[in-house]
Amino acid sequence: MIAVAIDGPVGAGKSSLARICAERLGYIYVDTGALYRTVGLFCTRNNINTDNHTAVRLALESKLKLEIRLIDGTQHVYMNGEDVSEEIRTPEMSMMASKVSAIGEVRRYLVDIQRKMAEENNVIMDGRDIGTVILPNAQVKIFITAKPEIRAKRRYDELIAKGMDVKFEDVLSDLNQRDYNDSHRAEAPLKQAEDAVLLDTSGLDFEGSAEAIIKIIEGKI
Repeated sequence: MIAVAIDGPVGAGKSSLARICAERLGYIYVDTGALYRTVGLFCTRNNINTDNHTAVRLALESKLKLEIRLIDGTQHVYMNGEDVSEEIRTPEMSMMASKVSAIGEVRRYLVDIQRKMAEENNVIMDGRDIGTVILPNAQVKIFITAKPEIRAKRRYDELIAKGMDVKFEDVLSDLNQRDYNDSHRAEAPLKQAEDAVLLDTSGLDFEGSAEAIIKIIEGKI
């Protein structure tokens, strides 16, 4: 099985690029961020204090059944039998994902789910610590980034296209805060793996970025 690990900061386009590249290569796309967003939604709905890591762990183990189902090649995330794939795509759940991903108990809870998918399929998996922690032996590792203002504009356009009422300044502020949180957390902080290829997409459009990723993958395998 071939595993491609794509890491990078929020708004770098990891998910969209990983999804289209997986489709073109015939691989399974695994959106790991969706798992953390789902845990964040679970904590929000159940009024779980995320500062109490023991309470979070106990709640996950006793009350959360999290599933990933591939429907027509698209990943859907189910929380206790409910498809929450759309509900988790809000700015609030984005911030919650950043918060719960800093909790070691949450990361350990999700790691087995992610590794199992990579063992059974050719996958492209994106996140913050795929190449460093989740799939350290991945055959291909890519770290995607872009300037903060460019990443914020991409995220802003994406949210506006979904009909959300947001301001660019708020999106940029949230992005900078998430960058700080993700790179400074004690548990599996965001960083480039030593053997990862760095890809800065600041000067590339979507298609150019996708072509660059596929070229890197094909060059490695």
